[in-house]
Amino acid sequence: MLPPVQRRTFMATSVASLCASAFGAMPAKPLGKGRPIVIASSNGLETVKLAMDLIKKGHDPLDAAVAGVGIVEADPSDHTVGLGGIPNEDGVVELDSAVMHGPTHGGGSVASLRNIMHPAAVARLVMKRTDHCLLTGEGALRFAKMHGFPEENLLTDDARKFWLYWKETVSKNDDRIPPPIDELDPAVKAFFGPRYVREYGTIHCSALDTHGNLGCTTTTSGLYFKIPGRVGDSPIIGAGLYLNNDVGSAGSTGRGEANILNCSSFLAVEEMRRNPDKSLKDCLIESCKRIAATNRDKRLQDAKGRPNFNVRFFAVRKNGEFAGASLYAGVKMAVHDGESARLVDCSSLYDEVLDESL
Repeated sequence: MLPPVQRRTFMATSVASLCASAFGAMPAKPLGKGRPIVIASSNGLETVKLAMDLIKKGHDPLDAAVAGVGIVEADPSDHTVGLGGIPNEDGVVELDSAVMHGPTHGGGSVASLRNIMHPAAVARLVMKRTDHCLLTGEGALRFAKMHGFPEENLLTDDARKFWLYWKETVSKNDDRIPPPIDELDPAVKAFFGPRYVREYGTIHCSALDTHGNLGCTTTTSGLYFKIPGRVGDSPIIGAGLYLNNDVGSAGSTGRGEANILNCSSFLAVEEMRRNPDKSLKDCLIESCKRIAATNRDKRLQDAKGRPNFNVRFFAVRKNGEFAGASLYAGVKMAVHDGESARLVDCSSLYDEVLDESL
């Protein structure tokens, strides 16, 4: 729970930010007869609640998903996306996001976007208001500002402290001197402590509406302290997310480079299409197996030759089946089945839980 002052600031920010995340949304329409489903990565419990509420009011599934992740993008206490995201090695927050829309098979994305809190909503406008799929850097920022997105500093005080301490300790040959452990800011101590689990800066959300239509988005601040300009899988359609409105939708979090090299989210949805009788869990495990089989860089292998990183997949089929899978155990996903929102366990390729602490 955020302290009272931070909580009030977050709520005020959230109201304004949800208005921003609605830029480009479609009008609501009458409900269909199908059962809606919304799924997200584990930091998306509030995301699936809001997205489901919008779907039940007749909103487009992509618009529901974009609004849902907008909560996380606006939350300064979530250091994986948007406001409060961990910066690159120069101390600048750079955001990536992509969307796909089932009924039109449209898609749009932005990469290395600075100073805009809601990259998912900007990605939706790339899809709707341009003939392109991907805008990057300065061009993406100019496009966002052209459409009314406010420019703002995304580097929160906590994230700045994390970056500064990382900068001071990344090299023993540096001239910088970090403070003694007992003088560290509590937030910094917790962030770099043994119980802090490293997130790779991502939330995915897929939504199935009452008409059987799908929409999805993946949004991120990317790898912590990354090289400026580094782009992961989140804004790459087919890697960080993919959908086929006749089949299903899938998205991923974790090591983006592995997903880019294997077109992992496309592979998951294609596995669903080619094997309609195969369980969704097993379709996702196929993407996990592909990553493990092609991971030949010794730097990225453990003592057993397995990946020394984790990748997670979250998906929903057109028939309403949902599932999650990961390389290593211990991963959960958020689900709203129209009745309630909850976290559920994901399947895994390996039984062990990977130590992802900093």
